[in-house]
Amino acid sequence: MEKVGIVMGSDSDLPVMSKACEILEKFGIDYDVTVISAHRMPDVFFEYAKNAENKGYKVMIAGAGGAAHLPGMLAAICPLPVIGVPIHTKTLSGVDSLYSIVQMPSGIPVATVAIDGAANAGLLAAKILAVSNEGLREKLKDYADGLKNGVLEKKEKLEKLGYKEYLKQKQ
Repeated sequence: MEKVGIVMGSDSDLPVMSKACEILEKFGIDYDVTVISAHRMPDVFFEYAKNAENKGYKVMIAGAGGAAHLPGMLAAICPLPVIGVPIHTKTLSGVDSLYSIVQMPSGIPVATVAIDGAANAGLLAAKILAVSNEGLREKLKDYADGLKNGVLEKKEKLEKLGYKEYLKQKQ
């Protein structure tokens, strides 16, 4: 069975990273969640990264704020695909995290989603796993159809009510 490893640098990242968990649960994908600071506990982090493949993980999701070295270091040590989630920070609104994760040197790729974009990280992990899992691929197609139908319903309602009444009802 496919399994995703989710790691974050601080438990304060959990409200954001829980969105990845929710998406993986929606698709029936097994995952583990942990907190490991690459800076405060490098020995534990290196052990985790070295053993990720042995634990049965197929994809890694790593959330980090500030200096945000966790996803890049994980990608440097672990041979699995790594998806980085930049976490919003008070100081620079997460732009520091985004730049740190997205600007990886050649040879150390990290797929990077939007600031606080853990839901998309979960979806990207599911899509990576779906390359070799037709059942999961069908679930992703159904999910996309659901998104489309939701927008079509809003479109029809807007056209029926007009924008002023539609806005009133949304408030």
